[in-house]
Amino acid sequence: MVMRAAHGPLEVKIGTESKWFCMCGLSGNQPFCDGSHRKTKDEEPGKTYKYGEDGTREEVK
Repeated sequence: MVMRAAHGPLEVKIGTESKWFCMCGLSGNQPFCDGSHRKTKDEEPGKTYKYGEDGTREEVK
């Protein structure tokens, strides 16, 4: 199980170029963001979820 640290990516600027790093743990292109964090937008606060490889979400109780 991967615990998410944030709902969106972390931007790191190198000179004038930006690199976006995954903070949700769901990216298929680790350590870079691939937009998978969009799946976490409607998570309910205080609940824990796990995601399957196919993108399905299940609440952990």
